[in-house]
Amino acid sequence: MFRAELDAIDLKILRELQADGRMTNVELATRVGISAPPCLRRVRKLEESGVIEGYHAHLNGPMLGFDLVAFCMVGLRHQSEANLKSFAAATSSWPLVRSAWMVSGESDFLLHCLAENLTQFQDFVIEVLTANEHVDTVRTMLTIRQVKKDGLVDL
Repeated sequence: MFRAELDAIDLKILRELQADGRMTNVELATRVGISAPPCLRRVRKLEESGVIEGYHAHLNGPMLGFDLVAFCMVGLRHQSEANLKSFAAATSSWPLVRSAWMVSGESDFLLHCLAENLTQFQDFVIEVLTANEHVDTVRTMLTIRQVKKDGLVDL
């Protein structure tokens, strides 16, 4: 993996797109102080290089019926490469798991979960997560409210 070499204009483009990925190229070019054609070339280059991974809408979970946000710290029985890869692959098939990280420390994985309610989350933990052949321990944390929500990268 390489670290992208970005100039000041690239960083401005990324800041603006992270704040509002729906703006037109003309609006983006105006905001960063260049004309539209080179702005579009820069955006395409950032996309092709993988610096921009994609675009998506931020949805309001509670308005869509997803009222519970929780985190699960998962410890595996054995930390062999095969077990770590197998568990990581399993997380992609679990709809309640919205993001997952392999971590160091007391746990092996940290799962960010979104569920309609406590019963749905409990069923997932008991019937799916703890039933996984590689899982040794699961510690859950129910959230009270989100107090900060920024883009993933501070530019």
